[in-house]
Amino acid sequence: MRLNRANWMLRATLIAAALFTGTPARAADSARSAVAPVVRRVVVSIPDRKLALIENDRIVSIYPVAVGAPVSPSPAGTFSIVNRVSNPTYYRPGKVVSPGARNPIGTRWIGLSVKGYGIHGTDAPRSVGFAKSHGCIRLRNEDVERLFEQLRAGDVVELHAERTPEVVRLFTAP
Repeated sequence: MRLNRANWMLRATLIAAALFTGTPARAADSARSAVAPVVRRVVVSIPDRKLALIENDRIVSIYPVAVGAPVSPSPAGTFSIVNRVSNPTYYRPGKVVSPGARNPIGTRWIGLSVKGYGIHGTDAPRSVGFAKSHGCIRLRNEDVERLFEQLRAGDVVELHAERTPEVVRLFTAP
């Protein structure tokens, strides 16, 4: 495009005005301050057998889960995510199960900061909604795959053994 003298003068005036008033710098500062970090946490109600994904104090999704059986209860407390593994291999003394349909931890593993515990899928989807696990939080594979994509190492995971006011508010239908 060829600029004639009038268009060139108009562009030069607009550029000079923007530089003089600092408009580009203020726009860049506004854009930077508008991008706030996402505060993400997972809240699990062991008695309700439900998991909520919360971002910036807003519920993103709620999933049914299996929790620890009475002989192997899920640990209560606040933990963090330490690793995420797609198509994990299951290891138990004397047993190794490769990724696949018969893997007891399903298609995803989200490891917690308490050794040996995590959030994972399952090869027994009918167990979801019950106290059937060895202490881990178990989801249907399609649910854990969605959750997996939204979580990162360092995100907070709260496992509640009791129904606190917040837990009641999160998991009670309006």
